[in-house]
Amino acid sequence: MFRPLPELLSRWAAEGIDTTPFHIGVQHAERRYAGHGLAKMLPLDRVLVGCESSRVGAFGGFHHPDQGYRHLQMVAVITMYGPMERRTPEHPAPALLDLLRAYAHDCLHYGSRRRYVEVAGVPVRTQYGINYRRTRGQSYSAADRHGTRHTRNLGIVMEGACDAEARAITRRAAERFGVTEPSDVLGALAFRDMTGTLTEDDSRRTADVTGGEERTRYAAALSGYERGVNRRYAHFLEEFAPGEEGECHARLLAAIISGDLRALGAWLDERHGPGTFAGLFRTPGYFDPGLTA
Repeated sequence: MFRPLPELLSRWAAEGIDTTPFHIGVQHAERRYAGHGLAKMLPLDRVLVGCESSRVGAFGGFHHPDQGYRHLQMVAVITMYGPMERRTPEHPAPALLDLLRAYAHDCLHYGSRRRYVEVAGVPVRTQYGINYRRTRGQSYSAADRHGTRHTRNLGIVMEGACDAEARAITRRAAERFGVTEPSDVLGALAFRDMTGTLTEDDSRRTADVTGGEERTRYAAALSGYERGVNRRYAHFLEEFAPGEEGECHARLLAAIISGDLRALGAWLDERHGPGTFAGLFRTPGYFDPGLTA
């Protein structure tokens, strides 16, 4: 059962759950994102939250399969963190943090520059943020090799940048409202994931998660996302902006939102030489004279 986010929050409030941390976190996100050039947040009523599942053992949250933002429909489809065979969260505090992380994350997807063209009567996305795609399907940057620590894929860079912001907002909310780490293994891992405080050792703790197939699958997805997205993004910043990771991150976000590469490209060129952006990301054979970097 999916419900619009405002309806869900009202229901939780009626059940005695204090939803203030979510609302205050959203206000902070709005101010923070405005500084990066985002003029409008994703409308709350375009966020659908799944709960009350009829599936035995259903477990939701940021890493639930197929959760995320649908760019053509301009709708975010997410799930309530924790057991979903109920109308309210088993543990409200981490569920609100997870909801804030997912919403803050998808607001940036919603606000990222997009360009579409019509091909045979079908809309085809040719630009998303700072990534580009030919109408025949060729992407500006190639997928990373399996198991590599670094990234040269713009999809990973943009996803990592969006999640770094969402986690920073969630971490601040947790600190402000005194939300502490749960004592169970999955709860602790999820809390650290929401707040961006996972360590290298935490990946090995996923093997200790018990309680059913969906919980163990959720833990594995959490670990895989951390390795495949967040750590690769952090390593990218360390590689190309040592000592200036925050500045590079801010410039990346501004470019993702505006779709304009010029300021970011010039900043990278000053540090690594002319044509750095194209040299890092453009696949052989891809050329579009309309691009500025």
